[in-house]
Amino acid sequence: MDSIEHEVDTFHQRIADLTPLLDSFCRSRGDGLVNILAPHATAGLALMEMGSGSEGDLLDALEAILPRDHRYRHAHGSVGHGADHVLPAIVSPSVTLPVLAGRPALGTWQSLVLVDLNVDNPRRQVRFSFVAS
Repeated sequence: MDSIEHEVDTFHQRIADLTPLLDSFCRSRGDGLVNILAPHATAGLALMEMGSGSEGDLLDALEAILPRDHRYRHAHGSVGHGADHVLPAIVSPSVTLPVLAGRPALGTWQSLVLVDLNVDNPRRQVRFSFVAS
């Protein structure tokens, strides 16, 4: 298995497009599977369309599901930080994709994104691991 870790800054963006990193990682690897992992208790990965307003729609939906207020038992950090710890149960911290001829087999409008609502820690690691077929 071939694996690499990237650091991602989410200070200015709650949804970070990882597709260029994914494409670069897969480029010379042929056929197989790539697993992407956000090894954090407060971040997740998703496949979605970028640049069409979908990012704002996702943030609005997550705010409706996980309001940032004082209702959470997990109460350290900024207001609503407990919601950050529930996020990975809704937005998975890992994604596995087929890779064909060195290209991730994404749909036409799909991008790989890191979803990070945690304003207390904007530095994230994302691990890309490849298993050849």
